[in-house]
Amino acid sequence: MASISHDDTNAVVIVGSGAGGGTLAHELTRRGVKVVLLEAGARQSLASFSQVPGEAFAQLTWLEPRTQSGTTTVVEDYPTLPSWTAKTVGGTTVHWTAMALRARDWEVRARSTYGAIDGASLIDWPLGYKELLPYYQMAEKRMVVTRRNGNPGLPASNHFKVFHYGAKRLGYRQVHTGYMAINSRPADGRGMCIQQGFCVQGCKTGAKWSTLYTEIPRAEATGNLELRAECRALHIEHGADGRVTAVVYRDPAGNEQRQKARIVCVACNAVETTRLLLLSTSARFPNGLANSTDQVGRHFCHHTGCFVWGVFEQPIEFWRGATLAGVVLDETRHDPKRGFAGGYHLEMAALDLPSIAIAGFPQTLWGRELGFVMEHYRSMAGIYINGEDLPRSTNRITLNREVKDQFGLPVANIHVDDHPNNAAMRRHGQQQAKALFEAAGAVKVLMSRQTPATHNMCAARMSRDPNDGVVNAHGQAHEVANLFVSDGSAMSTPSSANPTLTIVALALRQADYIERQMSARAI
Repeated sequence: MASISHDDTNAVVIVGSGAGGGTLAHELTRRGVKVVLLEAGARQSLASFSQVPGEAFAQLTWLEPRTQSGTTTVVEDYPTLPSWTAKTVGGTTVHWTAMALRARDWEVRARSTYGAIDGASLIDWPLGYKELLPYYQMAEKRMVVTRRNGNPGLPASNHFKVFHYGAKRLGYRQVHTGYMAINSRPADGRGMCIQQGFCVQGCKTGAKWSTLYTEIPRAEATGNLELRAECRALHIEHGADGRVTAVVYRDPAGNEQRQKARIVCVACNAVETTRLLLLSTSARFPNGLANSTDQVGRHFCHHTGCFVWGVFEQPIEFWRGATLAGVVLDETRHDPKRGFAGGYHLEMAALDLPSIAIAGFPQTLWGRELGFVMEHYRSMAGIYINGEDLPRSTNRITLNREVKDQFGLPVANIHVDDHPNNAAMRRHGQQQAKALFEAAGAVKVLMSRQTPATHNMCAARMSRDPNDGVVNAHGQAHEVANLFVSDGSAMSTPSSANPTLTIVALALRQADYIERQMSARAI
């Protein structure tokens, strides 16, 4: 690993080591660029991962305070957890469930496809699907995604067989074990999935792709990366010309440090990316860095999502097997006859026993009914509805100056009002998931409400017009040429796909652009 001086003005500083930041760090360092990678969390390993749910949650999760507001049921059901994000080297790629779906071509043209919808701030992406496709293909090779490039799909678990049987009886045709960034056979120096489950607790075998043990060690091996774990970015500084010059952060001992930079790339997951930009105020940017048009934090999207659970007569043991290795793709289409714009996926899902009562159906199940479900845990099957929610300019991340973190800085407040389109999509998905389980012989079906945001997107979105977003088609800030956003914040609209593959694809594309701009001395 490199040792880069705090005064090195040629360094690229990346804040956040997850899907965007970790991938970008590898891409730049293998091209000979010196990179300082700041990560607020600690570095774990396959050996240190805990698979005790409570321990794992504490080990990997961002537990510092956040607040929330709005009319979504998350405010009532999860008052202290509006968003579930990671705080660890590798970021959310450590606890993600590895569904690696592409956005669809019409989803990157959401405004053109869906038209004007009251209360929505839809735009088209500033890049076409043909521009994105080769980077999807590159990302799938890098991540060893199943059912792509000759990689076999994951084997069918007992849980999947129930899911598949019900889906086929319902008439669905596009049903399989998913496009998963989990090795179905040894590859990329990592072993194959052994179907032990507990994917969100960290993959003990390394079969699941994570920047923790793929991109970051390879970047370190180039001699061009210095990873600084347990280092919290506080704000970004800029010079008289408006270009960023340094990132100020706290080191593991709590001391304030200043890392000078030629380029700064922010990849903290949308909530903390927004917060960092809003905290980076100056006379030139009194409302936050790159925020003269008041777009930073707006249009926040999180996917329309909820759980549906089926209880069966015979044991299923749905915790065995890759957690999300089953998907129905048929509902991923734009069909206004269903009563809403956009589409959704039905994704097979499971939760550990303690979490299912806490997160699976809070506020909706109590007493004997809850006891019945807990007693029949071995006989349960699960579906997660993952759908495209609509951006709203009023759904936004702001600073709550009444609540401070350990460094005395305002925390993020997440404000979300559910759009009627989201509610209609969720109802449709619940009806279909219920019908699927009943077709498979479920004796009881139960549903959750909207879940906390695990897919945080669009809060610093790409746009052609600076009045509609924060960055251009390469994630480069409209107002600050050497500032980039490198995570799901930059997505223009969320699509119906789990976002990690898209984040990696955009990071690969961004790395090409940054290299060209650096070579041309444009930044």
